[in-house]
Amino acid sequence: MNTIEHWINGTATSAGSTRTAPVHDPATGQRQASVLLAESSDVDTAVAAADKAFEAWGDSSLSQRTKVLFAFRELLVRHEDELARIISAEHGKVIEDARGEIVRGREVVEYACGIADALKGGFSDQVSRDVDVHDFRQPLGVVAGITPFNFPIMVPLWMHPIAIATGNTFVLKPSERDPSASNYVARLYAEAGLPDGVFNVVHGDKTAVDAILDHPGIAAVSFVGSTPIAKYVHERGTAAGKRVQALGGAKNHAVVLPDADLEYAADHLTAAAFGSAGQRCMAVSVGVAVGSAGDKLVEILERTAHEVKVGPGTDPASDMGPVVSEAARERVVRSIARGAEQGAKVIVDGRGLTVEGHEEGFFVGPSLLDGVTPEMDAYREEIFGPVLAIVRAQTLDEAIAVINANPYGNGTAVFTASGEAARKFQREVKVGMIGVNVPIPVPMSYYSFGGWKDSLIGDSPIHGPAGVRFYTRAKVVTTRWPHTEAAFTFPTSS
Repeated sequence: MNTIEHWINGTATSAGSTRTAPVHDPATGQRQASVLLAESSDVDTAVAAADKAFEAWGDSSLSQRTKVLFAFRELLVRHEDELARIISAEHGKVIEDARGEIVRGREVVEYACGIADALKGGFSDQVSRDVDVHDFRQPLGVVAGITPFNFPIMVPLWMHPIAIATGNTFVLKPSERDPSASNYVARLYAEAGLPDGVFNVVHGDKTAVDAILDHPGIAAVSFVGSTPIAKYVHERGTAAGKRVQALGGAKNHAVVLPDADLEYAADHLTAAAFGSAGQRCMAVSVGVAVGSAGDKLVEILERTAHEVKVGPGTDPASDMGPVVSEAARERVVRSIARGAEQGAKVIVDGRGLTVEGHEEGFFVGPSLLDGVTPEMDAYREEIFGPVLAIVRAQTLDEAIAVINANPYGNGTAVFTASGEAARKFQREVKVGMIGVNVPIPVPMSYYSFGGWKDSLIGDSPIHGPAGVRFYTRAKVVTTRWPHTEAAFTFPTSS
């Protein structure tokens, strides 16, 4: 059985690791590989390599850095199909969804290719007599990323291209559930001409995470995952003197008003709730049906949920693949059962689904719960599976109040034909990313991604201008060049 190694200083290596974890194919339930789990000493090795590489990379020209990133971008395009298959094999998502993930990550690489513009400083002439002031930004040094299983390519690509483009070196700790994509990316970086040690991959569990958070040689840590772990990472990392970028969980609402095109809204809610088996921090997990939209919307959603074809990610006919693990499937099943116990009406029940030829796979079908209230577990918990809970509201004001009372504030959407209602919604809702007739409002790479409330711990969003600021620090220089008279004496005599 294949053992997935770390990537340190330009080569695959076991370093000092002896522990392993299983890597499964979610579509079959079978173990397909093992991945090494790093010890603290392996993190030390990776940081030492990154620190050594920073000596040259931190002083490299913007042209040299962007040349590598342009080449890396082309390699991502060339190897998109193979990368998508790797993602699907370990995560379970369908191939087209995996391709979409690669494309959205690649957009950050393209932003990083133009990093020279983002790094331009300012200049103020004659702030006092014969005095000028200018500022510029410099890299931090060695930085690290800790990333989740649900986007094994995209989320790391939100981090390391900008970090590398701004002159830092990087240590990535990806999820041990789907680790292979990160090693593949490391090889593409090497092929693009990135010097050894600038990008390193260390696989592992909590031992590796804590080693990264505590390591004195790491200046900053980026994290995406659940809110409890984001709070832990932020607290421990900042206590160790690091900058920390910590993005947490979500409970994203989509409000559907009576004047909306309900077929359009239902189609988009179905894709947003059940795409990638609901394993997205921007997935819509709550639909808020306002007034007379409710019964008709649920009727259409029942039909569209039944139309979702569930199967292995490699089957072109599949709309939705399995969840990532047996534990994830059991969590989803329990959440549906608990919803029914607490009074929700199970309109579509995905429990007990089997896929022919993949009976041992981690499959659970799209599930639709109606009559959910904010007190129910199905509303309060981040299920992270293909479950859409419908909450009823009588007015837009009531719908906004429901969203604002929720502890999460990652993404939200409103479906309406009214510009007045849309403007009211986007101004009054306490959420960081908002869609108007767009169910998953992930911003483009030249904006920054980040929610409010418990969806963002601290105040550092990811990628875009916020990413550039996070991975660099500013220097402000005040200069005066006093006039001196020319002298005819030999310079060493005075």
